[in-house]
Formats: sequence, structure tokens, C-alpha cells
Amino acid sequence: MIPMNLSEVSEFRLLGFSEVFHLHHLLFVVLFSLYILTLMANMVTALIIKGDNTLHTPMYFFLTQLSCLDICYLSVIVPKILENLMVGTIGISKTGCAMQMFFFLFFGVAECFLLAAMAFDRYVAICYPLHYTIIMNSRVCKSLVAGTYMCGTVVGLVHTIITFKLPFCGLTINHFFCEIQPLLELLCGNTSPSEIQVIVVAVFAIVSPFLLIIYSYIHIISTILKISSSERQQKAFSTCSSHLLVVTLFYGTASSMYLRPKYSYSASVDKFLSLSYTVVTPLLNPIIYCLRNKEVKGALRKRWRNLNFVWK
Repeated sequence: MIPMNLSEVSEFRLLGFSEVFHLHHLLFVVLFSLYILTLMANMVTALIIKGDNTLHTPMYFFLTQLSCLDICYLSVIVPKILENLMVGTIGISKTGCAMQMFFFLFFGVAECFLLAAMAFDRYVAICYPLHYTIIMNSRVCKSLVAGTYMCGTVVGLVHTIITFKLPFCGLTINHFFCEIQPLLELLCGNTSPSEIQVIVVAVFAIVSPFLLIIYSYIHIISTILKISSSERQQKAFSTCSSHLLVVTLFYGTASSMYLRPKYSYSASVDKFLSLSYTVVTPLLNPIIYCLRNKEVKGALRKRWRNLNFVWK
């Protein structure tokens, strides 16, 4: 039987977690709690940095941008997941699906390049400390952030336009949002060009910034090992450890999702991976930076003492 061309369809169906329908209420409570907690954690991080003059440095400027990206990134996906868990299989318009894919890619790719910009910041701070304030001036920092958003826009538009110009031979997306891989499953005919497109763009969006991060850290580690004082070495490593943890979490899940061919796609596995980088990683980012950073913890304690003083 030849599949019907449904390219003119106006709506898709998101299956979500239909295979574990009996756990929907539990999943709703867990995800809703994580969503609120993540929003609060990232908002508190951004507000603490904005409200403390001692944290108005390039490193914390990038961290504020990371918190804002995580809030937006999460809000593109989670509300639809919660709706799905409440009512079961739900519909999403073709336009809504395209917009969700675009913004998911936009914020995700922007975060990839922002992490590379943060690695460059640490590279300059450790390898060229005397020239740090000159190199990482306000104009450079804002240009780097603008560049991350430009890369996100390009990748989001390329993927979304090419995917939604192709004819669909299915309406049911076996996922909880309009992810690329399950949408490829619905395309008519030979999808190899689309698969190659996904991998090529993923190489640009994931591998390129990751190589920049690796390059930066090779020089960072080389410079730190030349420091004679073990105390100064430890301090230098501590300024990079939080960023390295965040990079490992984000790139580990993203690369396992996109840098592989379609034949290895598994709906259940990919749903789990998607949850890890759409829900768990944005929550862990501010926790990692706050718990491992003395300056942020100090600013948080100062703000808490000020609030207690006001309340009394």
C-alpha cells in the first residue's frame, strides 16, 4: 500500500508518553515541579548577578545569558509536555509544530555556541590574564552573544524550512514535541538527503563549538600546569570546573541525539535523551554554577541577609 501524501495537512498528533499512560499523573507532578524549580533557579541566578556589582564581569555576563537561554529553551517544550500528560494525545498545528521546532533549535544551538564563548572567556582569563579586561571588553562580549543568536537563527531556519517543505506521509509524531528525528520518520519516500542535512547541520552546531571548547581547554590546562603554586593551580581549575560539567552534560546528550543516522532511532530512548537535555540540564546548570562558585554563593548569602534584615 502506497502511503498517502499528507503534505497539505494542517495538524499533527503528538503521542507523548502514551506507552506509560498509567504514569501520566506522576510524570505531570514531577515535570511540573522540575519546571517551576528550574525557572526559579535560573531567574534567581540572573537576578543575583544583575544585583551584585562585583559580579558584573564577562564570565557572569555569559552566565546570565545562559540562564535566560535555559528559561526560554525549557518554556518552548515543557508546557506542551504537561498538556500532553493531562489530556493524552494532543494535536498541534503544522505552523505551531514548525515554530516549536525553530525555537527549540534556535535556543539549543545558541546555547552550544554560548558555551564555546564561555570557554573562550576562560581561555583569555587564564592564558592572558594581564590583557583580559582589554580583550574581553563589553563590545566583544555583546558581539559574541549576538553571534550565538545568529547561529541559532540560521540553523533553526534551515532545518525548519527544509523539513516542512517536504511532503509528509504520516500525522502521528511519536514524541512529546516536534523533534527532528521523529518528524523524519513521517516524510515520504527517500529521506536520506534530510538525514544528511541533519547530520551536516549538527556537525556545524554541535561539533564546531565543541572543538573550539576543546582547543580552549588544551591551552588552559597547558597554562595551568606551568603554574608553580599548587594553590594558584587549584584556583584556576576551580574557575573552569563548573563550565566543564555543564559542557559535558549538554554536549553529551545533544551529540547522542543528533550525530547518528536515522536507522538507529528509538522512540523510547530518544524521549529519555530529550528529557535529559530539555528538562534536567537547564535545572543543573544554575545549581552547578551556584554550588561550585564561591562568588555566586557569597552574593546569594549577602542577598539573603539583606532580605532577612528588611523582613525584620
